[in-house]
Amino acid sequence: MPELPEVETMVRGIREAVEGRRITAFLKCPCRCRPMLLRPGLAAIRRRSEGQTITAVRRRAKRVVLELSGGSAFVIEPRMTGLVLLADPPDPEHLRFEWRLDGKQKPKSLWFWDRRGLGTVRLLAPAEIAELLGEKYLGPDALEMTAAEWILRCRKTSRPIKVALLDQKLAAGIGNLYASEILHLAGIHPGRRADRLSEKQITRLAACVCEVLADAIRHEGSTLADGTYRNALNQAGDYQNAHRVYDRAGEQCLTCQGPPIRRIVQAQRSTFFCPACQK
Repeated sequence: MPELPEVETMVRGIREAVEGRRITAFLKCPCRCRPMLLRPGLAAIRRRSEGQTITAVRRRAKRVVLELSGGSAFVIEPRMTGLVLLADPPDPEHLRFEWRLDGKQKPKSLWFWDRRGLGTVRLLAPAEIAELLGEKYLGPDALEMTAAEWILRCRKTSRPIKVALLDQKLAAGIGNLYASEILHLAGIHPGRRADRLSEKQITRLAACVCEVLADAIRHEGSTLADGTYRNALNQAGDYQNAHRVYDRAGEQCLTCQGPPIRRIVQAQRSTFFCPACQK
């Protein structure tokens, strides 16, 4: 489930603890569950990363990036259930990888935990980073896009705006949950064609993207009913308590106090909206 706010929270949660620390060992945890993608192999990662210093921790779209002193970087993609942790994991059975760190300060390790094993960990050279995280696969970060950029990009697609928001080449970082919340706040029906939106509507959309994502970051993300998402210290987020439409099908709209929230399916994903607020 981790989307931009959750991944940004992970990055902010680990940055101070790991920046400037040297990796003394990279370990694969003894997990009997579905194996997850690790590139290159374990031996190559150890050879290239052990002894390197983590010079910076940043986010690119829905990925955590650990930049190393030698120029390479770990690119961690949590996907559905992955967590980057400094503290005790939700359970030890789904621990996948450990970065052991030098120094006397705590924590001594950084962990990657993934219940479903859909996440990925890659150690990439600079050219590979530019390829994987460049414009070929990812658009500009959703938090950094201007209204003019949104207008330009929406004009180029006839897809429903909700579907377009999920396209990481159009805008990087927005996922299914926050797309529904953004469109509700903007008062835009999720089935409206992106290229049929007025400049005024797209300008409003751009402002709502920043408002919803920034608010979710302040609340350290959304921890849903399954309890999977946790921040770097294994604590739940709080933004789920502020959801206006997501997963509230059949409940009264909190904005207009009118008809119940509806659920439809778009591109095999659930979309939630208010038929009164989002005509």
